[in-house]
Amino acid sequence: MVIISKNIHLRPNLSRNNKKKIFNDPVYGFISIPSELIFDIIQHPFVQRLRRINQLGLTQLVYPGALHTRFHHALGAMHLMQTAVQVIRRKGHEITEEEEHAVLTAILLHDIGHGPFSHTLEHDIVSGVSHEEISSFFIDELEKNFPGKMQLSLSIFQNEYKKPFLHQLVSSQLDMDRLDYLNRDSFYTGVSEGIIGSERIIEMLNVHEGQLVLEEKGIYSVEKFIVARRLMYWQVYMHKTVVSAELTLIQILRRAKELSENGKELFASPALQFFLKSKIGNSDFEEKSEVLYQFADLDDYDILGAIKVWQSSSDIILSDLSRRLVTRNLLKIEISKKPFTAKRIEEERKDLAKKRGISFDDTRYYVYSEKLTNRAYNQGKQTINLLMKSGEIVDLSQASDNLNISALANPVEKYCLCYPA
Repeated sequence: MVIISKNIHLRPNLSRNNKKKIFNDPVYGFISIPSELIFDIIQHPFVQRLRRINQLGLTQLVYPGALHTRFHHALGAMHLMQTAVQVIRRKGHEITEEEEHAVLTAILLHDIGHGPFSHTLEHDIVSGVSHEEISSFFIDELEKNFPGKMQLSLSIFQNEYKKPFLHQLVSSQLDMDRLDYLNRDSFYTGVSEGIIGSERIIEMLNVHEGQLVLEEKGIYSVEKFIVARRLMYWQVYMHKTVVSAELTLIQILRRAKELSENGKELFASPALQFFLKSKIGNSDFEEKSEVLYQFADLDDYDILGAIKVWQSSSDIILSDLSRRLVTRNLLKIEISKKPFTAKRIEEERKDLAKKRGISFDDTRYYVYSEKLTNRAYNQGKQTINLLMKSGEIVDLSQASDNLNISALANPVEKYCLCYPA
């Protein structure tokens, strides 16, 4: 497979004179761009690509207003980070101008490594490489356009900097990422259970021995934040119709990759064609910068455009699955607290093979079971620590008098079974 070279159109346009811009954001009002350098980074095609990746994937099939993008979210998280930096400085902790710029850049770029439909296709477009790792590759590549300006951001993003709290503001269980997406997703879906007091939480942030902590008086706000996260997961992110649609999308891509690998020519953009015909892993991103530029050319539009055309494919499975997604004629889905038996799944597959006249092997694209897991608070990973009035540091689950917090630390597992109605 010939790898297409870096596209010249991916060079940023840095020629504008007026870079003191503001964005009118429906969640926070006006968001100001803190520096000319941040403006230039936002203008870079790597970041502008986020305008073409929906924040919530196919959730708009259930909540029609959920059409906001990763670009919206990146700006919102950066806005919250500006406030958090001001609060921490006011409480006597040093954050230099260079560190401020670096942490703002890190949060702005924290999702830059997402591919089309974000988490849904994260492990199917590429293999064995997370969106966080791809974000690191992008940040490192941006150093070529902004010499000497990105390495501190990368160090903070990868949790290698001497001040851990800066990384924790970007990625932890109480980071600016989560504070923004809960409020933003709640706003655009209309699901009020996700609304949290982000301003109150940020105002209660502090630093103790280099670690991010929350002052004791902020405990009730963060309790609501944890509960809101659990409610949003089951009501929005893992809504059963959304799950059915996303699993159908995964099966469409897997079928397309299987056909492409077997030599069948399918309609696709050059970037999508590249990933359909190539097995790309971590080492490919590390060794061939062209792979990163191919990924940078890929967004939701490539996938949706291909699926619309695949409705007319000569392959009956690809065409049927594509038509189901485009017309929202989704697979039936059952949710259970217990795993579905192998016998039940086999019976559904045999019945489908008989009804549709397809091979038993091909029924795997229509009948499958998956485990759905959610843990609103993880006690074993970067816990939310409270700074008590006594000066003691206590984990949230131990300090809270809300019994639900301890319960929310336990993972909830459900199982789904998809099959044609």
